Amino acid sequence: MLHVVRHGRTEANAAGLLLGRLDPDLDEVGERQAEQVAAAIGPVDRVVSSPLSRTRRTAEAFSRSHGSEGSDGLSIELDERWIEMDYGTFDGQPVAGVPRETWAAWRADLDWAPPEGESHRSLGLRVRAALDDLFEASRTEEIVVVTHVSPIKAALAWTLGVGDEVAWRTFVAPASIMTIGAGPAGPSLRGFNDVAHLRN
Repeated sequence: MLHVVRHGRTEANAAGLLLGRLDPDLDEVGERQAEQVAAAIGPVDRVVSSPLSRTRRTAEAFSRSHGSEGSDGLSIELDERWIEMDYGTFDGQPVAGVPRETWAAWRADLDWAPPEGESHRSLGLRVRAALDDLFEASRTEEIVVVTHVSPIKAALAWTLGVGDEVAWRTFVAPASIMTIGAGPAGPSLRGFNDVAHLRN
């Protein structure tokens, strides 16, 4: 089984900022969320993470919880393909501050990118490649990927066999879980944006 997890909350998330390649750590709520999501999924065989601090810190909760007795925990495999979308000059700016016409252009064209940033199409290609590399192993292993909002939306598109336009019609909460099974015909969505494990 493949579990795709969004990192726990950061202060930037709580403040409503676009958060791409900037690298803040988890806030106190996010630290609790990391422990809760690791406990909810239970024992795993592999932990893959985006290289940014907020994802690595969330991944460490899985490593601590599910390593073998007497070990330092599972090793975390860092994979750049799971990093958040590059928002370019928009990074760290309030979501509400992006002009309406900019949102309209962004939604209308998968190849549109913020200045000095990355398009949805480019992100979708790298995430699909990462998923292709993990899929067969997920038939026999419990694998957790700790990543960000935009890669999770791209992973949903891959799972459902639809275009990356679906990103604009989905919501991904901090420390939520998407679960992907491996059926005979390919990936099968088992759960999306699951937050039942989160407590205050």
